[in-house]
Amino acid sequence: MINEVVGVPGGIGEGARRGRAAAFDGWLSALLPGREGIALVAVGGLGRRQCAPYGDLDLVLLHAGVAGVDELAASLWYPIWDAGVRLDHSVRTLAEALSVAQDDVKVALALLDARFVAGDRGLADTLTRTATDHWRRTAVRQLPALREITEARWHTHGELAFLLEGDLKEAAGGLRDVGILRAIATAGITDALRPAVRAAHLRLLDTRDALHQQVGRRVDRLVAQERDGVAALLGLRQLPPGGSAAAPLRQLPSDRSEAAPRAGGPADDGDGDALLRRVAGDARTVSHALDDAWRAADRLRSGRRRGADGRPLRRPVARDVVEHDGELVLARTAIGARPDPSLSVRIAAAAATTRLPIARATCEWLAAYCPPLPAPWPPAARSALITLLGAGPGLVPAWETCDRYGLIDGWLPEWTRLRSLPQHNPVHRFTLDRHLVQTAYEASRHTREVDRPDLLLLGAFLHDIGKGLPGAGATGRAGRHEPAADHSIVGAPLAAAVAGRIGLPAPEAALIGTLVRLHLLLPDVATRRDLSDPKTIAGVAEKVGDTGTLDLLHALVRADAAATGPAAWSDWKGRLVAELVSRVRTALDTGALPAPPAPDPALVAGPLPVVHLTEDTVSVAAADRRGLLATVAGCLALHRLEVLAADASTVDGRALVECRVQPRYGLAPDPIALSADLRRAVNGDVSVTQRLRGRALAARSEGAAPRVVWHREAATDAVLLELRAADAAGLLYRVTCALDEAGAQVRAARISTLGGDVVDAFYLVGGWPDDAERARLEAAVLAAV
Repeated sequence: MINEVVGVPGGIGEGARRGRAAAFDGWLSALLPGREGIALVAVGGLGRRQCAPYGDLDLVLLHAGVAGVDELAASLWYPIWDAGVRLDHSVRTLAEALSVAQDDVKVALALLDARFVAGDRGLADTLTRTATDHWRRTAVRQLPALREITEARWHTHGELAFLLEGDLKEAAGGLRDVGILRAIATAGITDALRPAVRAAHLRLLDTRDALHQQVGRRVDRLVAQERDGVAALLGLRQLPPGGSAAAPLRQLPSDRSEAAPRAGGPADDGDGDALLRRVAGDARTVSHALDDAWRAADRLRSGRRRGADGRPLRRPVARDVVEHDGELVLARTAIGARPDPSLSVRIAAAAATTRLPIARATCEWLAAYCPPLPAPWPPAARSALITLLGAGPGLVPAWETCDRYGLIDGWLPEWTRLRSLPQHNPVHRFTLDRHLVQTAYEASRHTREVDRPDLLLLGAFLHDIGKGLPGAGATGRAGRHEPAADHSIVGAPLAAAVAGRIGLPAPEAALIGTLVRLHLLLPDVATRRDLSDPKTIAGVAEKVGDTGTLDLLHALVRADAAATGPAAWSDWKGRLVAELVSRVRTALDTGALPAPPAPDPALVAGPLPVVHLTEDTVSVAAADRRGLLATVAGCLALHRLEVLAADASTVDGRALVECRVQPRYGLAPDPIALSADLRRAVNGDVSVTQRLRGRALAARSEGAAPRVVWHREAATDAVLLELRAADAAGLLYRVTCALDEAGAQVRAARISTLGGDVVDAFYLVGGWPDDAERARLEAAVLAAV
């Protein structure tokens, strides 16, 4: 740790960072003897005097061609390494350093932070002065290469403002981008480091310092389990009962310095959600400033297009909107004594469809002078909103620009609550506000599949509007294995009210409410229920009502999953949802329920046992006996296969088990070994059984208490037992063994993995009407878990 090496106590704030830099300067000066023609130059955090508690050192040993420089460098670097400090170092002459900077824009930026530490000050000053002059002369030419590198980094690390676990340094809007703003400002292209940016930068540095102290090592990714602890170090405390969520956050004084707590210690009462919102706001400030800076650089490099009169060209792009110098501005006729209330929505739609930015001055004017929209909205505003939501790639940047200047709050008062709201669910990658906008973007890909694309876009945008409200704990911190409060039910009337306010007729507003209320129906039923059961199909058909709503829900499900993250969707889930939609459509169109699928012909003929393997299915036929499903499940767990769905049936005296599977760790097992073990296991081979039990016992894990929920009316000829528990290898084997030993016959099982938890549904043959018998079975299942 830097603090331990240089004897400075841990601390957070500008004063602590400068203190670490000063102490480091003194330590390094003692390592380098005074000698003409040699200088030690700091770049990076030490060069800017922004040393993090567990940061590294970036040093350049600059020399004027003196002899013995390699030995001198070794005598300098080895004490640093021996002290356990990470070091990035180089040894260069002045000409070499400047030559590398000419060829590598990242080196050119690094030299802008160069600062003399020890040795020949004149040599170091020559480097910093020459490097800065060279950058100012060549920046306009080098910025395209810098932008390409920057956008590649953004593609890798995402946008800090919307990520639930973002990288404070590398993500868009993070500390690395502030360095680019500093370089653009140094080149004199624009005033990129305005006061708001400087304040956001200091808060991000404070957050990074607190994260280092909380974790006890160098780390820049603000992961969920560290947020509360970091927030406590920054003075962001949880509100007391009855406290107001609107209370202003207490900011950390810039000169605060305090000893670090034990690394990984208790999170105290820090408010991680408040921290995430603050980081999101600061990242947005940095990102918006960099967007403006890029545009200023583009205009400077390409020059302005001018007409015959020498003025920049103005091109009409929409009603009251013109393009001026690569940006959208209001037409002169639109700026009158009584501006049109729909003006802000219409210029946002124009920006999204043309993919041109809205000029800053125009946004500021709209924020100050555009009147609020009446209720219901005029048709022009409603049409512009649908155009904006369906604009595809242009939606997100246009929406962000409007949100930056507070225009969204004027359209949708609910947006203040939704902005930067964390989602405490491991499958989500974005904060709630970005998730809603991203879902609308993803829904625009499916507008040709539905008869009301406008309702699809609006339903996608509003589908999670109920999150974060009392009674809708989908973003909250409910205990593990507890059912998430149904934000879809809470949000349905809110969405219908918004739809009515923007001017949709009452039946269409009610349909928006229905889409929000049912947006989880298809994936939940497809992954947790038996699709061959007529009662399953009838229940969905009754709730959906017609094929038009079914198509809208199917499109919304896919858009929602794509906006959530890669863990929210899979080919398997997509096939199940599509199968459910097809069966429900048949029921709605014909009134007849589709017949259940016939068993695999390969399983109902030939000598027993039969084992049939494909890429994602395992099918077994054996002599009818109890416990066959448990045996197959255990054998699959032994070969590290996760069971996604399982069906058990009996045909002509032979027991059939058909499972959909996927590799638990991504590597498919040896099919020959798997087939051989399955055959031995179903024939009662004791050695296989012992291996199964050994693996299952080893897989037991501690965690929050699991829960069993009964559904008495969910199936045609069975009772549904639903288990909510922590995921673990061999869990299905242990539970099915417990069910078998308790005398329950499992007809089908559906396994749904949600992050580190599972919701497993078991179809038990019979009515199970006796409360005592159900309690006995429930106890057996919980004991097995």
